[in-house]
Amino acid sequence: MAFNGKDLETRLFINNEFVDSKHANRLTLRNPVDDSIVTESVHLAGEKDVDYAVEVATEAFRTGPWSKFTGAQRAKCMLKFADLAEANAVRLAEIESIATGRPKALIQYFDVAHMVEVFRYYAGWADKIEGESFIDEDGLYRIVQYEPLGVCAGIASWNATLLYVAWKMAPALATGNTFVFKTSEKAPLGALALAPLFAEAGFPPGVVNILSGAAETGSLLASHMKIAKISFTGSAFVGRLVQVAATKSNLKRVTLELGGKSPAIVFPDAPMDIALQSVGSGFLVNSGQICIAGSRVFVHADIADKFIAGLKDIFEKASQALGANPMEMTTSLGPVVDKKQFDRIMGMIEDGKKTAKVVTGGSRKGDKGCWIEPTIFSDPANDSAILREEIFGPVLVVKTFKTEEEVVDLANDTTYGLSATLYTTDIARALRVARKLEAGAVGINTPHMPNVNTPFGGKKQSGNGGRELGKHGLQSYLEAKAIHINMNLPSRL
Repeated sequence: MAFNGKDLETRLFINNEFVDSKHANRLTLRNPVDDSIVTESVHLAGEKDVDYAVEVATEAFRTGPWSKFTGAQRAKCMLKFADLAEANAVRLAEIESIATGRPKALIQYFDVAHMVEVFRYYAGWADKIEGESFIDEDGLYRIVQYEPLGVCAGIASWNATLLYVAWKMAPALATGNTFVFKTSEKAPLGALALAPLFAEAGFPPGVVNILSGAAETGSLLASHMKIAKISFTGSAFVGRLVQVAATKSNLKRVTLELGGKSPAIVFPDAPMDIALQSVGSGFLVNSGQICIAGSRVFVHADIADKFIAGLKDIFEKASQALGANPMEMTTSLGPVVDKKQFDRIMGMIEDGKKTAKVVTGGSRKGDKGCWIEPTIFSDPANDSAILREEIFGPVLVVKTFKTEEEVVDLANDTTYGLSATLYTTDIARALRVARKLEAGAVGINTPHMPNVNTPFGGKKQSGNGGRELGKHGLQSYLEAKAIHINMNLPSRL
């Protein structure tokens, strides 16, 4: 399907309708496939727009129909929304792809499918928010209730917008909160295409609001005095700014998911085919633009030559296919998201050539668009930026090790701690090493992929303020209230 600017919704979604931004500026989006203009009219939310969205969300939470919905009624809306999103998966994938260059097939069969799964999962929780009670053995009957926080906000990264819609909104809505969601300025179109489905699913006006904007909009949300919680996914640098703004305003709750520089450890007894596909092909999914991607590979010296040769073969085959139309269902690898990200990655690659050996790649692909050859570096210097900093692109760094103790130290020698993977057929070693790794999640003989049942988040500078997904994600949108009742009143009989 071909889109032009007139086919795409670019306004703000507030109070169950699209409205023009009161902010004068408009954003231009380009397709990273060929640098063509997608639209020049994305509306950016300014202070008045943010205030309006928070105002209607506050009213919906306090006095609107949503405030009287039972858990079962909330679940009904969430399930209906999931059905509508599933039915519109193809269109959503195409719209999300056009300004990001991400493969349509990936968005349709992973992003949208996972979003639907998350909404259905949390819909199942909506009428099961139980409390606690304690017997009145001391004359005091004690009750603990778990209540929604109020107006919550979410700020998303551009690499998987529809996932973040689900991770941030679904648990908040299941527990009775209202929401203001800000997309990345790099990828606003998919969420805006999704927005009318909330109204169609029966969510009352004001419950779900979707804004487009860059740093200014995010700052307005983080510092807003009437927002009770904000959940942010993005860089550690911006995460710190969100934390500070939240603290200086009304001490709102903050959940931060801040990316990573995740290790992938390959022991000599690793299941070789699984390890190669996971470390190689698995890393290249979304062109390496995934926060949990195992971008630092530590391979045992005894198998290093063979393993690196296998990775090189995978990367070079991927490079041969690079440049295919992301809208084709057979395309698995796209460009990076925009010129700014392209320039940053290419700059890190050029810097890396000074401190490490290029195994394959290391150049731009073609003369237009934001295509970068899948790149492998080996033997980087310990202080090399490509080993230390999150690149967020198709650049893999490989280093060898000899002992278990050495590789644990290497893996943990980072300011990040989002995820880790390890490959071995020795289950005792797998569990022993997994316990020692400083990461919020560990995959054994598999890349770690988010799952609705288990918490997602990191240690160190990869995260703070709780987890997303699973019951942990639900609890972060609830407030405990203690109620004490004196049972020793004199009888009136």
